[in-house]
Amino acid sequence: MPPERPLGSVIQGSLSQGIEVRLHADVSVEEMRVGKFLVVQGVRSRFFCMLTDVTLGTASSRILANPPDPANTFLQEVLSGSGIYGTIELTPMLMINQEKPQRAERDFPQVAPSTRPNSAAEIELLPVKTIPSHFSQVYDASDRDFRAVFGWEDDPHRRNFAIGQPIDMDVPICLDLDRFVERSNGIFGKSGTGKSFLTRLLLSGIIRKGAAVNLIFDMHSEYGWEAACEGKQFSTVKGLRQLFPGQVQVFTLDPESTRRRGVRDAQELSISFDQIEVEDLLLVRGELNLSEASLENAIILRNEFGKAWITRLLAMTNEEIQEFCETRMGSKSSIMALQRKLNRLSDLKYIRQTSTRNPVGQVLETLEAGQHVVVEFGSQSNLLSYMLATNIIARRIHHAYVLKAERFLQTKNVSDRPRPLVITIEEAHRFLDPATVGQTIFGVIAREMRKYFVTLLVVDQRPSGIDNEVMSQIGTRITALLNDEKDIDAIFTGVSGGQSLRSVLAKLDSKQQALILGHATPMPVVVRTRPYDEAFYAAIADTDWETQPTPVVLAAAQAARHDLGI
Repeated sequence: MPPERPLGSVIQGSLSQGIEVRLHADVSVEEMRVGKFLVVQGVRSRFFCMLTDVTLGTASSRILANPPDPANTFLQEVLSGSGIYGTIELTPMLMINQEKPQRAERDFPQVAPSTRPNSAAEIELLPVKTIPSHFSQVYDASDRDFRAVFGWEDDPHRRNFAIGQPIDMDVPICLDLDRFVERSNGIFGKSGTGKSFLTRLLLSGIIRKGAAVNLIFDMHSEYGWEAACEGKQFSTVKGLRQLFPGQVQVFTLDPESTRRRGVRDAQELSISFDQIEVEDLLLVRGELNLSEASLENAIILRNEFGKAWITRLLAMTNEEIQEFCETRMGSKSSIMALQRKLNRLSDLKYIRQTSTRNPVGQVLETLEAGQHVVVEFGSQSNLLSYMLATNIIARRIHHAYVLKAERFLQTKNVSDRPRPLVITIEEAHRFLDPATVGQTIFGVIAREMRKYFVTLLVVDQRPSGIDNEVMSQIGTRITALLNDEKDIDAIFTGVSGGQSLRSVLAKLDSKQQALILGHATPMPVVVRTRPYDEAFYAAIADTDWETQPTPVVLAAAQAARHDLGI
């Protein structure tokens, strides 16, 4: 049943433009906020709606020409609700059909009767194909409405994860993680809006619920062991390794930096020259200032020397380059420029001339074992280093998953089914912009969606820099505050009814609020995101983090062992 207090009546509207509601005289327009959820009780269905605009109206222009004196509260009360009134614009999101018989309460023993949600057998969540009739009454959405639409976290039949709450209510908003990992997803927002905190929330949920395995390219070392918080006083938050010590492994491209921060048990990750392909150089051509001629000659060298072409090039003298160009029709000046610029790669700490080990293979084995991997960059977090390493590692991981997926399609054996893999990348527009998206493995993954059980979680403050085709493939978009019009337009690429949500996005707070829309949620929703604090740790962690030694203690212990030669 709807709540007792009606807020207003439907007076006009359309399916395409939304519904206009006139507030009742006893309802203050100040109670209505953009992003709030309301329910319109129709004859056959309830319409779950989002408030997108608030306006003031008058019955006569004479009132505007001669407004009452501010001190004359009696006249203001007389006019309220008749001569002056408030109206709100609603966008219907779902139709709730509740004509099926209800199940017994024993089907929901874990939820209190007053807030027990309806099951899928009791209600139907339908796309909006019509609108309620004139004078239909509007009510605040209840806890039961929210639980019917968004589910609850303890649902035994779904991997739901509570990401936050509605702005004006204390009821969880859940994401369906099985649907979330089916497609590539994005977390967007301008700098300082808490994208890293949102990412840690989601990754923690995926790990706790076992929805997928994660490969996280941690550009700023924020997800592995711990990260600093913004604020007047310095504080830190727990990383995934602290929360899930038995399920998360840390690999590092800069072991010295990792040890200084007190991260224990991190495994060193290196890349050799024979693992770098011409396609990887295409991605970083801007950072290396490579010309088209240099890249064309790189292909000639690769065809001649195979995987060892970079090692051979860096060792060649001017005379050898001259001889090579005479016999292979290369350009001496371009090859010499390529040699000079590729020497910059030798300065990267994780680059090796040759390697007998296969560190990338270790990452793949860890993922295949069902453990989650955080790749830290430490001091190697400049764009050249980050873009090169992520592309090389992701390309090899994706190739292995393609082979595994093809084997599964052949055998149809459940034991051969690959675990879904979510690859998290920051500064995503560097990999997915229209100029380079064709040269990166991430463009391939974003387009393939779950064909090979690999998807992306892109984290970025400039969604307008991402190729439109890729943005249209993003399944679920979690967006904090954005100011740039181009970025806001990009968020709603391929989203029907996006125009009505623009005002909602523009009015978010700069902290701890986000607009969620897409595949993993039944309708767009504005949430006050879940705090990433001690209460969250206690609810989701695998261990008692309070008993774990701090990074400072760990660093001191490691230094002592080093001094003792242990």
